[in-house]
Amino acid sequence: MSTMKLFTGLILCSLVLGVHSRWFSFLGEAYEGAKDMWRAYSDMREANYKNSDKYFHARGNRDAAERGPGGVWAAKVISDAREIIPRVTDFFKHGDSGHGLEDSRADQAANEWGRSGKDPNHFRPAGLPDKY
Repeated sequence: MSTMKLFTGLILCSLVLGVHSRWFSFLGEAYEGAKDMWRAYSDMREANYKNSDKYFHARGNRDAAERGPGGVWAAKVISDAREIIPRVTDFFKHGDSGHGLEDSRADQAANEWGRSGKDPNHFRPAGLPDKY
């Protein structure tokens, strides 16, 4: 009887620890993915290079997604927020004119391109320094 209790206890503990471990893994991936997104944004600001924003969108999302499911989640949340907030402020500035909508859609396409694991260099403008 005590062997059965021990076996049952070990099974339950391993299940709890397994779920617990996956949760911490997800959070770690999300944190590192958020850092990847910040690095891409910082590089974009530093480069200040014409027509490079889609490249940096794709690169940040790809780097974050490579972290795992938590990184994909972080990239999606950050990308969506980054596109929704300007759309709201554009609405108050310009009304329902669709101002900035085309660029926002192109940004989201680059975000999805990167999150799917595709090469961000597809969006890389000619002449962007190799540092990026």
